[in-house]
Amino acid sequence: MQANQADDRRIPGAETVLYSFSGGSDGTFPDTDLVNVGDAFYGATSEGGASGCSGGCGTIFKVAMSGAETVIYNLQGGPDGANPEAGLINLGGALYGTTFNGGGTECLGFGCGTVFKIETSGRNTDTVLHRFGVGATASTDGTNPDGKLLDVGGTLYGTTYGTTTDDNAPSRCMNTFALGCGTIFKVTTSGVETVLYRFGGGADGDQPNAGLLDVGGTLYGTTFRGGGTGCRGVGCGTVFEVTPSGAEKVIYRFMGGSDGAGPEGSLVNVGGTLYGTTSFGGGSGCGGSGCGTVFAVTPSGTETVLHRFGGRSDGKSPVAGLINVGSTLYGTTSSGGINAGTVFKITTSGAESVLYTFKGPPDGSQPQSGLLNVGNMLYGTTVYGGDKASSCDGYGCGTVFSIQL
Repeated sequence: MQANQADDRRIPGAETVLYSFSGGSDGTFPDTDLVNVGDAFYGATSEGGASGCSGGCGTIFKVAMSGAETVIYNLQGGPDGANPEAGLINLGGALYGTTFNGGGTECLGFGCGTVFKIETSGRNTDTVLHRFGVGATASTDGTNPDGKLLDVGGTLYGTTYGTTTDDNAPSRCMNTFALGCGTIFKVTTSGVETVLYRFGGGADGDQPNAGLLDVGGTLYGTTFRGGGTGCRGVGCGTVFEVTPSGAEKVIYRFMGGSDGAGPEGSLVNVGGTLYGTTSFGGGSGCGGSGCGTVFAVTPSGTETVLHRFGGRSDGKSPVAGLINVGSTLYGTTSSGGINAGTVFKITTSGAESVLYTFKGPPDGSQPQSGLLNVGNMLYGTTVYGGDKASSCDGYGCGTVFSIQL
């Protein structure tokens, strides 16, 4: 007897597409983590919505557990901000996030990004707390925030991909979108922003793409590049620590090859050890650059590669961080499987298995965000796929999905 859909959803690894984006007014390309507030999930699409930007400036949306979707705000571009590429956080009943572009006319005319606040009711408005590269701090500010904010005692901490001025001439940092090597910043909920640390490239690290992790008052993060001269001279990335006052130290430098390279996701703390992913490295597969890894690193700098992805049924290129559910880690690969990405689980000792393989339209395709655990379910987004396959050049405009644990 064939199980019905309700029964299927109780099978470990069973996946359901809760919502398929159609592009246009409902948003396009959700590539951020979800946040659970009450009985709904909130997230962002990097494009779609208002027409003030090429492809749309992005949206803030909510999806009920039943799959009903509502756009609560359309980013307007210009001073308002555009293209949110990091997840939202819930602080005191309001959502806080960043946009990669917008805020002004700096950064090649696209704007250098913003920090914003929005009520969950939407109210067709947001509050821009800070515009990067604008005003009195412009000459020393960061640009293009790409990682999720972190709340520490009511102050928000984050990273920027670049800086408004280049500390290295000629630059060590191979930024496409901005000068410099990136920053760590903090901003109050009233909008007072301070740059805590400016990365210098080289051994120091370059391009912090991910959000920060608070462990006992010390913040930990990763840089996508820098740390040495490997990986074609730009460095293979780092794990660093920084105090809330801005004292920074690199605790591990990736070496490429059998080691990882290019960490893009946030770290997670399990029992005092930090766990994360690298999008490259781990071997010579995937065109020679490696298919990515899962790693563990202690705060003292001892690193262990727990798993090296193989690129086919195993998945490749994990660009998001991990979550901890009962001492088992769960994550996504952005491709591999049948080339549409996977959801995987891995123990802290390194036993890995694929929980689900995405199939592409009408299923999701290419998850680039981390997962969210609510009850006995995992929730996440895929950048492409969905049942509106005729949209977005036939690739689909993205999905919100759930997976049974």
